[in-house]
Amino acid sequence: MTGTPRIEVHPDPATLATAVAGELLSRLADAQAAGGVPQVALTGGTIAEEIHREIARLAPGTEVDWSQVGFWWGDERFVAPDSPDRNAAGARTAFLDAVGADSARVHEMPSTADATDVDTGAAAYADELRTHGGGEFDIVMLGVGPDGHVASLFPGFPQLDDDGIAVGVTGSPKPPPERISLTFAALNRARSVWFLVSGEGKSGAVAAALGDDADHHDVPAAGVTGHEETIWFLDRGAASQL
Repeated sequence: MTGTPRIEVHPDPATLATAVAGELLSRLADAQAAGGVPQVALTGGTIAEEIHREIARLAPGTEVDWSQVGFWWGDERFVAPDSPDRNAAGARTAFLDAVGADSARVHEMPSTADATDVDTGAAAYADELRTHGGGEFDIVMLGVGPDGHVASLFPGFPQLDDDGIAVGVTGSPKPPPERISLTFAALNRARSVWFLVSGEGKSGAVAAALGDDADHHDVPAAGVTGHEETIWFLDRGAASQL
């Protein structure tokens, strides 16, 4: 990573969501103006849902060509394809369908209808990323759990030391128990990493991840950085222990 992480603190979740949405739209337009097809890894969670709705609201005023953006996910719940628990379902409803994203460039992680188990699903997603991913992400968006987890990489879990692209997760401490996640190796193949964190309940994890002695085995959020930049988008609650 070039330099130290950039920290942006916003007054509340709504302001945070608008700022992130605006920044994303600007970055996508710039990448396309330079002739690229930007690759973005999305995340789930409450603040991500707010951001997605803001993207849809602000999109009509931008020059982004949504047919020329690749969308991926950092992790996904291994459930039925129509389950509301799926991160992809929320993103499609909130903004992907509304802005006209090209379904061929929307790369959902396998559901229970696509794979027999999480490991098979993870292997299939790794193959898809190798084939269509372009080598690195332009932007990886990540939420952070109160325990410091990112994607579905949880403290103390063996997946933290997997050097592949995607891994299956069972026994997740946060339901549902079965998930597919990108690894640190895959998440770190990013030009820019954005952490999106809202709420005082996550302030301890934020402070720990940004601490000088942070160990990614204890605080997985400390294990992901961008090649060019890492930005922490926080609201006042999430930043309250910094």
